[in-house]
Amino acid sequence: MKKVLFVATVVQKHIMVFHIPYLKWFKENGYETYVCAKNDYKNKNECNIPYCDHYIDLPFERSPINLKNIKVYRELKKIIDLNNFEVIHCHTPMGGVLTRLAAKESRNRGSKVLYTAHGFHFYKGAPLINWILYYPTEKYLSRFTDILITINNEDYEYAMKFKANQVEFVPGVGIDVNKFNDLKLAKENKRKELNIPEDSIVILSIGELTKRKNHELAIRAVSKLKNKNYVYLICGNGDLKDYLREASKNLNIEENVRFLGFRNDIPEICAASDIFVFPSFQEGLPVSIMEAMSAGLPIICSSIRGNTDLIENGINGFLFDVSDINDFSKKIEKLSSDSDLRKSMSAQNIEKAKMYDKSVVEEIMSGIYS
Repeated sequence: MKKVLFVATVVQKHIMVFHIPYLKWFKENGYETYVCAKNDYKNKNECNIPYCDHYIDLPFERSPINLKNIKVYRELKKIIDLNNFEVIHCHTPMGGVLTRLAAKESRNRGSKVLYTAHGFHFYKGAPLINWILYYPTEKYLSRFTDILITINNEDYEYAMKFKANQVEFVPGVGIDVNKFNDLKLAKENKRKELNIPEDSIVILSIGELTKRKNHELAIRAVSKLKNKNYVYLICGNGDLKDYLREASKNLNIEENVRFLGFRNDIPEICAASDIFVFPSFQEGLPVSIMEAMSAGLPIICSSIRGNTDLIENGINGFLFDVSDINDFSKKIEKLSSDSDLRKSMSAQNIEKAKMYDKSVVEEIMSGIYS
């Protein structure tokens, strides 16, 4: 029986989120499926990967200088050398580095090695250290890559300069646009549940409460709004939760800003909202923006890689420079006060989001795998 190996740093936050449809595809096409990743569940017994025949818990560390990854490399190489994998598909930076090094000999025996870059750590505006560390690493490892898959235009342009046998562009990891259909009743019901007045403008952000997601900028931007009849919802958990709460308190907008934590009702919350804001510093191709588009929300986001693939300034949303908080705030104010513009951008986004539906992405990936 043919064998396929999927490798990523972690299970819960990566394999389970992005790769179950592809494990299913391989099972349906007669493959024996293997997964190597760190069990990142709090309750380790909850780690149960669908369509996976063999799971090996490898303690990947995200840091490229963590010496524990040497042991991971040795164990991974042993697994690859003992199995005649037809396909090896690796993900995440350290998963991609260690797998491609470990699979060099396996490629000589006929294994096909694929690497998906979910957003290179070097990008326009990235710190110099990122370019020093990650660019030469990815360029070198590309020569051990049969297919290098990118999910945004900037990464694709860089990848075309590398030595991979083949470079492919895939429009993200895929979203389920059907989840965001027929949610008209959800708006009223969810606003009642969250105790939001009918006439308030609801601004929404979704993402981990980390420095990278830059929620503080959005909090400071909404604090500048002249019209105070708004509610800013932030969905997500993270280390900065207390810091961000204190920031909203110091700006005297703690009554306007609500931290909702991790949510399982994102489609309904999107339906209850009017504007989606996303001031992130770094992205690959953000799922949260694609889902907000599918829900028909106009987008205001930072002008960075990935975001600019999705948003055309003035057409289906607004782009802004993260160094210009006044421009960010003015664009929120403009959309808040112009319902016709919100409707126009909404229609654009509902249509454009269909390009990123999971059915589209899965069809492209099945062609690559075949």
